[in-house]
Amino acid sequence: MQSTNQSTSSSTTNTQQGSAKITVVQLTLMMTAVVISFRGVPLMSQEELTMFVYIIFAAVFFLIPAAMVSAELGTAYAEQGGGVYTWVKEAFNKRVGFIAVFLQWSQNIVWYPTTLAFGAAAVAYVIDKPELATDGKFIGCFAILIYWLSTFVNLKGTAIISKASSSGFLYGTIVPLLVLIVIAIVWAVNGNPLAFNSIPTDQTEIVKVVNGITEPRYIPKLTSIGNVVFLSTIILLFSGIEALAVHASQLDNPKKQYPKAMLFASVLSFLILALGALSVSIILPYEKITLQAGVMETFNLVFEHYNVGWLTNVMAVLVVLGCSSCIISWLSGPSTALLWTARDGQLPKFLTVLNKNGIQQNILLVQGAIVTILCGLYFIIPDVSVAFFLLSALTGALYLIMYMLMYLSCIKLRREKPDMPRPFKIPGGLLGLRLFAGIGFLAVALAFILCFIPPTQLPINSPTVYVAFITGGTTLFLIIPFVITKIMDKKQP
Repeated sequence: MQSTNQSTSSSTTNTQQGSAKITVVQLTLMMTAVVISFRGVPLMSQEELTMFVYIIFAAVFFLIPAAMVSAELGTAYAEQGGGVYTWVKEAFNKRVGFIAVFLQWSQNIVWYPTTLAFGAAAVAYVIDKPELATDGKFIGCFAILIYWLSTFVNLKGTAIISKASSSGFLYGTIVPLLVLIVIAIVWAVNGNPLAFNSIPTDQTEIVKVVNGITEPRYIPKLTSIGNVVFLSTIILLFSGIEALAVHASQLDNPKKQYPKAMLFASVLSFLILALGALSVSIILPYEKITLQAGVMETFNLVFEHYNVGWLTNVMAVLVVLGCSSCIISWLSGPSTALLWTARDGQLPKFLTVLNKNGIQQNILLVQGAIVTILCGLYFIIPDVSVAFFLLSALTGALYLIMYMLMYLSCIKLRREKPDMPRPFKIPGGLLGLRLFAGIGFLAVALAFILCFIPPTQLPINSPTVYVAFITGGTTLFLIIPFVITKIMDKKQP
């Protein structure tokens, strides 16, 4: 979601471990809910049939290592709460722990405008003005509106948050995804042209010409490093799995059952996201795939073709519902983790203020102001897809640093505290841990580097501005926790 992906709050890691047991099936579905996000479907479909290479890479080298490492850390520190903050703090110190959780919170701040743009594009179809889905001013205004409405709902308390996020995920994400897959099957069975057979020949990284006939590639042609830049954002579609690692200890046999749940969730997430993206590639011509409106364009094309255009509006309403529920779900997660650091003396006291419903209102208001400023990018950059990807790349850079700290923490804690109780332990001893954490770290490091390279798939007019934005944004969000820590240290007795 990036990872995304990403509909279950990371506040899960902050809860105390209960006595209730869960099954492999339940944990599998919970993990799948974390990973699945509608926002990633058009992103993957732009890679056409080569998408499977990128998705397999992300699942094998990112999703599985992240799930294994976070399960060991999450079950070891379940009673302490605090999630990533506690893990990194125990491995290094409070300052590094604060940096890790601040980056986790910051990436969410940057991630909101991308998901909000997806929802705003759906709103354009609700009001029968699809041309507004590529209008930056419209996207910006509605992104801000949806965000503050979601914040208002969040301030009402956890009971409303739980109902809104669970029902919204089911009806606003799962239902439209299943409809998308079904209409693609109907489209193909009825003999309609398959869009991936008509990709422009100048897209050489995803298409080839054989005996004068254009054919889609299954393995991307890597003519430059810019061809694989999308890999970094595709990896982030599988992020957020660390949010549910704490539940591993609630299984009857974590050592055997957790790897099963992780494997099933990985396969299920892969299938749903891949089939959703493939459905767009089957129906929608390549030049019409946009990152913020590709899914809605697909619905519109098919429903208009079969003279049931009103169904596009229905799907748009559901997508808006799913987008809002995703925002509502994640609003309380990282902000709750940040609340832990505020109570630990790492942030000013006013950020620990809770409203009458027990919600960290001041943190939500501060992050709302930052999100509003970031949504202003849609007013400035004429191509909404470019603004969308810029924010996605910055989200990735910030989140990937946090993952690197998580992998290093797991290795350090296993080496320095080998006798610490761990309900789930990565198999293979220290060698097995280094293998999983090492592979995960290298994949994350590669994706981090790719975040700073302009993609060839988008019309980036100024690569220098692109690199400057990602570099400047990442540096800014890294400097802020250092400055805050220095200020807070002076205030401490």
